[in-house]
Amino acid sequence: MKLYFAPGACSLSPHIVVREAGIAADLEQVDLKTKKTKSGADFTAVSPKGQVPTLVLDNGQTLTEGPAIVQYLADQKPQSGLAPQAGSFERYRLQEWLNFITAEIHKPFGALFNPATPEDYKRITKEALAARFAYVDRHLASGGPFLMGAQFTVADAYLFVMTLWAKFTKVDLEQWTRLKAYAEQVAARPKVHEALKEEGLAK
Repeated sequence: MKLYFAPGACSLSPHIVVREAGIAADLEQVDLKTKKTKSGADFTAVSPKGQVPTLVLDNGQTLTEGPAIVQYLADQKPQSGLAPQAGSFERYRLQEWLNFITAEIHKPFGALFNPATPEDYKRITKEALAARFAYVDRHLASGGPFLMGAQFTVADAYLFVMTLWAKFTKVDLEQWTRLKAYAEQVAARPKVHEALKEEGLAK
């Protein structure tokens, strides 16, 4: 299989999952501005959405959207513990977290990355994100070390990317001590560090 990614984008989440699960996958970098892959191919021919992550399976099928991709990857290696068993209530808890992250945290960041966004709107967006991060901080304080408790899951890979985006957009994590410690803990995982290094985000 092949994972299409852009350095530091939300595709870092399935990139981490690939490494954590021990899945053999080719990585193909994408320039999101030109929609060209590093090899010069037209990325929109692979994924008409023109967005990463995109996963192309060995049978030719294509899967897009990060939350779907990470669950698919985790299910290829159930022994990894990256996702609870399908059909279990805990699996729905995982999906609850993935939906929360994608809708309430990931999506608002778009306004902060867009240089055309008015400053007043960016301020409102940061206030909304602060409320979401505060909620996560309280949750981690009451039941960590990870979102699902003791087990690192695909939801943690996704949330970790959001903590990196917070740094990129000057959303200060210092005010949420548990979340800050959580981000540092995840960054220290060997497979996470491998993914960060591959994408030029760590030495």
